[in-house]
Amino acid sequence: MPRTVAVVGGGISGLAACYHLARSPQAPKVSELGLEGDILPVPGDHPASRNRFLYARGALHKLPSGLGGLLRPVPPFSRALFWSGLRDLLAPASTQPDETVHAFVCRRFGEEVADIAVDSLCRGVFAGDCRALSVRSCFPALFEAERHRRSVLLGLVLGRGKKPGAESPLSRRARAERWSQWSLRGGMESLAVALAAFLRQRGVELHCHAPLRCLRRGPGGGWQLALADGTVTADHVVSAIPAGALAEVLPAEAEPLARELRHIPAVAVAVVNLQYEGAKLPVTGFGHLVPSSEDSSLLGIVYDSVAFPEHNRSGATSLRLTVMLGGAWFTQSFGDPAAVAPSLLLRRAQDAVRAHLGLEAAPSHSIVKVHKACIPQYTLGHWRRTGKAGARGPGCGAVTAAAGAPTSPSPRREHQPLPDGTGAAPEPHRRVLRRRLRQRLHRQRQSGRKPAPGAAVLSQDQPPCGTQLGHPRLLPSCCDTRVPRGWQSQAEATQARLSALPPPTSPTAVGQSVFFFN
Repeated sequence: MPRTVAVVGGGISGLAACYHLARSPQAPKVSELGLEGDILPVPGDHPASRNRFLYARGALHKLPSGLGGLLRPVPPFSRALFWSGLRDLLAPASTQPDETVHAFVCRRFGEEVADIAVDSLCRGVFAGDCRALSVRSCFPALFEAERHRRSVLLGLVLGRGKKPGAESPLSRRARAERWSQWSLRGGMESLAVALAAFLRQRGVELHCHAPLRCLRRGPGGGWQLALADGTVTADHVVSAIPAGALAEVLPAEAEPLARELRHIPAVAVAVVNLQYEGAKLPVTGFGHLVPSSEDSSLLGIVYDSVAFPEHNRSGATSLRLTVMLGGAWFTQSFGDPAAVAPSLLLRRAQDAVRAHLGLEAAPSHSIVKVHKACIPQYTLGHWRRTGKAGARGPGCGAVTAAAGAPTSPSPRREHQPLPDGTGAAPEPHRRVLRRRLRQRLHRQRQSGRKPAPGAAVLSQDQPPCGTQLGHPRLLPSCCDTRVPRGWQSQAEATQARLSALPPPTSPTAVGQSVFFFN
C-alpha cells in the first residue's frame, strides 16, 4: 500500500519540503516554477553588496572593507581591526561546550568588536541579544573553527574540505557573480505562489488556512492530523512549524518532548515599510544596523530601493525603506506584541528615519506589520535542549522536522565530542545509535547487500534523520521566511532527510496558515 507523507507548515520550509517530495531528488530548478526570467540578483560589485553601515554614537559609519580598513582605525572602532585579528590568532581555544556569542567574540576579538559589530549583527540576523544567544547554535562555523584550528580566522580560511552539494546552473551563476541577495520581479510572494501551483499540478492536496488542532497516533500505527476542516491520515509527518506550535499539538504521551520544545523561545518583530516621494538617501548601500547600546528598540533600516529599484513605483521617483523594530527588546520597548498600536510603531519608525537619514517629509505610503514569535532564539545551551528533544522522541512515531531554523547545527554535529572530550552525546543516545546501526546491518545482511565503508543506509521504511519507526528522533525547527547565511548547507541537509522518505503516490499537504503537501 503506498505511503503518505503530511507536511505541516505553510511557510517556505513547508513548501520546500513538499516541492522536494513531489519531484525527483535533483537540484531544484527555478525554470520548473516559471520564475527564471523574474530573478533580480544583487551581484558582489553592487553598492548594496559593498556598502553596509552601522549607526553608532549618533552617526552612520560604513563597515570597514579592504586592507586599509584593517590597518587603520575606522569609526566607530577606536583602533585598527588588525589588532582584533591578531588577538584571535594568539588566543587559546576554549574547552567550554557552549558560550554566548558576546562572550565568545569578546574573548577572541575584544570587547569593542563584540559590543558594536557582533551585537548589531545578532540584532539584524536573529533580532536577538548576543549576550543570550549561543555561539555553538547560532554561528556553528565560528564555534567549529576554534575547536579544530584553535583560531577562528584560521579555521574559516582553511575550512574543513566540505564537498559542494547538488548544483543547478542558477546556483553556479550565483556563485560566479557573488550574489549577496536576490529577489523576484513580483516580490518573494511569487515564489510561494509558484510553488503552490507546482504542487497542485503534481496532485498534492493542499489544506490552506486550516490550522492543525491535534496530532495523534492512528490505530494502524500511522498518524491522524485533526484540522479545522477535517482529518488527514499519514504514515509520516514532516513538521515545518515553530517549536512552540508543535509542542501544543503533540499527543499526551509526548509531553516530555513538548516541554523541551516550549523552552525554545521566539521574539516578535515589527516591520514598517515606508515609501517617500522625491527623497534621496545620504548614503548608498544595503542599509544600516543599530547596536543595542545606541537604541535597543530599533534593530535597523534596509534601503530597499538601492538593491531593488525594479520594485519602485513606475513613473515616480520613490524611495522605499524597511524599518525593523523590537525583537528581544519588543516588550520592554512597546509592550504586548498582540496589543501594540500600529500608530505607535509607525511614529517610532518615522522618527528613526528622520534622525538617521535626515528625511523630514512624511511618507506617501506605509505598511505596519507585527510578526509575533517569528524568529526562534537559540540561547545558551540550545544544542543540549535539542539533544534532549531527540532523546525523548520515542512514542512519537515517524515524525521529523524540516530544516527551517536559520543557523541551527546539524543533529549529528551537535553530538560529536569535542577534541577535549566535552560535549559528547549522552550515553542513552549512544545506545540508540548503536541499536540503529545493528538493525541496519541486519537488514543489509538479509537483503544480501554489502554496506559501503562508513555508510549509513536508510531503508525506505525509515523516516529522515535516522529516525526509525518506533525509535524516532524529532528535531525541533522553527520556520523563518528569510534566506539566512548557510542556507545552502541547510538545504542539503533537508534534502538528505527528505530523500529517505518513500515517494508518496497520494500526497496530502497540511500547513499552518498555508497548508502544503505531502
